[in-house]
Amino acid sequence: MKAIIDISKPGDLMEDALKIARDLDAGGAAKECDYHLSFSSAEQLFSELTPARLSLIDLLKSTGPVSIYALAKAANRNYSNVHTDCRKLEEHGLIERDAGDRIFVPWDEVQIRLTLGRRTA
Repeated sequence: MKAIIDISKPGDLMEDALKIARDLDAGGAAKECDYHLSFSSAEQLFSELTPARLSLIDLLKSTGPVSIYALAKAANRNYSNVHTDCRKLEEHGLIERDAGDRIFVPWDEVQIRLTLGRRTA
């Protein structure tokens, strides 16, 4: 499964959910869905998912589950800052903790889809 991060206008997610509901009502099979995280603007996306936070996701994908301390050491960053960044990534559902309190990326792939300018229907 993938985590897909994008920019969408209010109502887009509701339209997608209604389409899925209509498909299920018509007898369609439930599909395994990707995780979608949407922001209202590029500014909001990149204020929440800073380059340092995106770098942590990339590093976690290559290291696998680790403690925050080990991640900070591997990233050559201050523990407190990495802890804060990991908390924000957890809030957004992009990383999780295992039973041993190690953090990891639960997604096979993380994509950021960014379309600038006016959207057409």
